[in-house]
This record gives sequence, C-alpha cells and structure tokens, in this order.
Amino acid sequence: MGLRGGLDLGGTKIEGIALDQDCNAVARKRVATPRDDYRATVGAIAALVSDLEASAGGTGSVGVGMPGTLSPATGLVKNANSTWLNGRPFGTDLERALGRPVRLANDANCFALSEATDGAGAGASVVFGVILGTGVGGAVVSNGAVIVGANAIAGEWGHVPLPWMDPGEFPGPPCWCGRRGCIETFLSGPALAAIEGADAAVYESRLARALAMVVNVVDPEVIVLGGGLSKIERLYEAVPRLWSRWVFSDRVDTRLLPPRHGDAGGVRGAAWLWPVRTAS
Repeated sequence: MGLRGGLDLGGTKIEGIALDQDCNAVARKRVATPRDDYRATVGAIAALVSDLEASAGGTGSVGVGMPGTLSPATGLVKNANSTWLNGRPFGTDLERALGRPVRLANDANCFALSEATDGAGAGASVVFGVILGTGVGGAVVSNGAVIVGANAIAGEWGHVPLPWMDPGEFPGPPCWCGRRGCIETFLSGPALAAIEGADAAVYESRLARALAMVVNVVDPEVIVLGGGLSKIERLYEAVPRLWSRWVFSDRVDTRLLPPRHGDAGGVRGAAWLWPVRTAS
C-alpha cells in the first residue's frame, strides 16, 4: 500500500498524518516536541512515522513541514524559532533515521499549499497563509504553487518590524532573531498571553496593521489564518473592519478566513510535498 506521510513540526507538538492514494487520512497522531533537544526531535519524528505506518498498514513517502527553512547555500536549517534546529543538517539526519528520502518545507508553506489547493483559499489566484502560534510565519501561493524565493524566505512576514507602531510600541520587544520589534514579538501566542485580559483590541489592531502591509505588498485574494490563534473567532470580523485604515486602496476586497482543514492543514500540505505518482 503506497502511503504519503506528512508531519508538522511545531514548537510544542509534532503532528503526523498518513494519506492513502485517494488523499484520505488513514492514520493520525500527535506527540509532544522534545524542546531544545535536536537528537530527540529527530528520534521523535522517526518514531512517529513508524507508529503511523503501523496503524495504516503500509509504508510510503515522508514530507515534513518545519519552522524555518533549509539554506540553499549550506543545506542546514536557518531561521527556525525552534532554535535547536538552526545550523543542523536536519534533512540528512531525518533521511538517515528513516532510511528513505525526505522532503522538507517551511511549515507555513505546507499550510498555505493545503488551504490554497482544496481549503479556504481554493479557487483564488493568490493566497497568503499565516501561522499564528508559538511563532509567526507566512507563505504565498500563486496559481497553486508556493513561492519560495531566491533565499527560501518568501512570505516571512514574522521578521519584519510591526508597521505603523504607536509611540508606546517602539522599538518593540527583543526577538530571538537578534532584532527588536519583529511582528512575531507582537502577534505570537506568548505575545497575546502578555496582553490578554488587559485590552484584546490591542492584538486586533496589531494584526490588522501587519496584514495591511501584506495586502499592500502581495495583494492576495484570500488570507487564511492558521496556528492556535486562528481559533479566535472575533479576529475574522474585527481585523477586516480595522485594516482599511492602512491598506493603500479605496476599498479592500481581500477576504480573511479561518482554515477549512483546521489544524490538519500543515500535515496535509507536508504530505503533498510528494506527488501521488512518486509515493512508494
């Protein structure tokens, strides 16, 4: 039985799924991420693949959505907020642990691809996928294809400064990347926890400003929110009501939508890193 396995490596959990040839999920499992332990992370992924294939009754291809990306220059991980991955030969080590080729992509790219293909952004020519979780990521899908970019960083809006900062926001909190005021420091789960209960509208304003910048640069038809914070229902009404103040247009037709596939978008997109014809 030829399966396609997809894994979504997050800062707190690793989600895995096995799809059959008709793209039906035949096994799914979640385990905790071994934070700050690179070798244990590789081992946890290998064990999760083994468990999924045992449950599904077959073997197949493996795709992994990961924070950060592989550097085109070195082949090592860069830009991961799960910092214990940075500078490591993650792809090589996974292939050795699994005994087969592995395809890796940025987790936001996997999520955006899934939602643009048959999710909330299906039928749209340009989709911007957002990850709002332990970190903040983004990805651009144009006519069904992920835009990766010359430096493999297309869509990385989490590490540009929050636009149109209020005086009290500047210069912004320090970020793990070494800079200050990155969007991630304002919109991640920990950032929301720091203001929750004080003034929830502050988060909505910050998200509206950050997404208005995306609309001004990319002008997507659809923006799909993913990650744990995508479950906050008020965002889908409040943010579009606010963002027209900063969008350079007489009206804003971009739609802000929740993910159709919920928290399965990332793992489904990771599985699709291998076309059906190449699954073994």
